[in-house]
Amino acid sequence: MTEQQPIAVLGGGSFGTAFANLLAENGQRVRQWMRDEEQAEAIRTLRENPRYLKGVRIHAGVEPTTDLSATLADCEMIFVAVPSSALRKVLDGRSEALAGKMLVSLTKGIEAQSFKLMSQILEEIAPKARIAVISGPNLAREIAEHELTATVVASEDEALCESVQQALHGRTFRVYASSDRFGVELGGALKNVYAIIAGMAAALGMGENTKGMLITRALAEMTRFAVKLGANPMTFLGLAGVGDLIVTCSSPKSRNYQVGYALGEGLSLEDAVARMGETAEGVNTLKVLKAKADELQVYMPLVAGLNAILFGGRTLAQVIEALMSGEPKTDIDFIPTTGF
Repeated sequence: MTEQQPIAVLGGGSFGTAFANLLAENGQRVRQWMRDEEQAEAIRTLRENPRYLKGVRIHAGVEPTTDLSATLADCEMIFVAVPSSALRKVLDGRSEALAGKMLVSLTKGIEAQSFKLMSQILEEIAPKARIAVISGPNLAREIAEHELTATVVASEDEALCESVQQALHGRTFRVYASSDRFGVELGGALKNVYAIIAGMAAALGMGENTKGMLITRALAEMTRFAVKLGANPMTFLGLAGVGDLIVTCSSPKSRNYQVGYALGEGLSLEDAVARMGETAEGVNTLKVLKAKADELQVYMPLVAGLNAILFGGRTLAQVIEALMSGEPKTDIDFIPTTGF
């Protein structure tokens, strides 16, 4: 990757736009691909993404485009920020165009039919590409507004991690590295489910103790599930685990939290998602996560409870009552209980 070569960001949403801006502010030339020509023209003329990041000035180094083939041909480093439901459709059939490229997934989600993470789909589509993922407590608007932020880039390809760090690391954005791609990506996908529960709890006026319990037990069960699938439990003590979970479960800026808050106010799931205007990945993740947890026999009472709320007519109060009346378990699964 030469100094003059542009970096691609695929996706015209808030997250893709924030990262495109971040790269441009670091002196990179950026091609931001999006499907909608009207949106691309708005960014060109207004230097703003009025649909997703209203009020944030788009850097002059960001060039919006709707030509995907040219974007992939011109760029060696490609950040993928399209919704999980669209990722396969956008990149399918482009194996040769992506061969040898650095593909960095910003998308957090799990494919329904296969239970594949986004990086696994990228591997399937582009087996000759170099693949990394990014995850952490990274609210798009705060990145765009230069709030101090840290993230994790994860790949077994150490040189790829270093290239991503060099491209993104800036005055207000710090990038740490990890070799546990699977654990980092699972953390980013799973925490969205718990943010919905946290938003509901906030809307119903539940206390700080309750919120603390929900977040901590969410961390316990998402770690338990990820370890069952081969992730390193220590990954969840970092930015992509507890860091991301805290932000997503406590900030009204989180899309999944907003959906949960609307549900707590009495809106239907359909109306809550419609009010958002953007994809809330936790809703897409919940059903497949519940099915996989049942298949693997992993104890995930919060996931089961939220599934019962959204698709079984239960209330949050009923789910918390069931949680409180269950048999107490050990606090942390990975600490021996002998010697008590």
